Amino acid sequence: MNTQKKVILVTGSNGQLGNEMRLVSENSSNRYLFTDVAELDITDIEAVRKIMKENKVDVVVNCAAYTNVDKAEDDEATARRINRDAVENLAVSCQKNGATLIHVSTDYVFPGNGCIPCTEDMPVNPLGVYGKTKLEGEEAIQKVGCNALIFRTAWLYSEYGNNFVKTMRRLTKERDTLNVVFDQVGTPTYAFDLANVIYGIIEQEQYKGNEGIYHYSNEGVCSWFDFAKEIAELSGNTCDISPCHSDEFPSKVKRPHYSVLDKTKFKRTFGQAVPYWKDSLKQCIINLENIK
Repeated sequence: MNTQKKVILVTGSNGQLGNEMRLVSENSSNRYLFTDVAELDITDIEAVRKIMKENKVDVVVNCAAYTNVDKAEDDEATARRINRDAVENLAVSCQKNGATLIHVSTDYVFPGNGCIPCTEDMPVNPLGVYGKTKLEGEEAIQKVGCNALIFRTAWLYSEYGNNFVKTMRRLTKERDTLNVVFDQVGTPTYAFDLANVIYGIIEQEQYKGNEGIYHYSNEGVCSWFDFAKEIAELSGNTCDISPCHSDEFPSKVKRPHYSVLDKTKFKRTFGQAVPYWKDSLKQCIINLENIK
């Protein structure tokens, strides 16, 4: 393995995954450059080219995304600028500089109308603007043809930012009763686990020769209702949580009803174990309790 120090540019570093990337890479002998919009506007191709050229970047980890699924329906232009155009900028710059792009995508590229875990080669058909623009980002990378690994993930949560785990901890503490949908099924993903995976691939240079699309979430399957019940229990909250249908919560966008990701290709390629969702959730909640 090449022992020369690598330069890794991480975008969207103030988000859930970006913050976890900071944590897992603390002791790396490689140089990690953490940027968010204040340091680097990835929608500006010249700014992207400049930072990559000046720092001789070897790998870009794109953690930046427009992730507000409902707002995307009203602001398609912004969602597309961040989820597609900015991704193309990164891909073009990686191609020009001989760098590898590690990009994070989503289960929302699938319609979610099946009943078996989604493999990487299953037909895609996003239901809303968010999924559509994320798919366009994937397609932009493939069209540019730079060296790239795309990781589709799902139901991301962490100690950072706003997410389902933190919201449910608050609501199940404040309320006596709560309704949570049970007809949307998937797998939660602890952002720390995904960051660890990406970090390991970078440090071991496994990104070389393994370009392509991969699925990564934690192991197991649950509904949002099951997820909420587990969050409440691990948090010591006694709220009475009841299952309900998605149509009881009117939304501008239809969400996938079944978007469990098949991780066979990832495990076969990289040889990394995938933690069970309940085990990872327990660790996250222990960390959240310690933050108090």
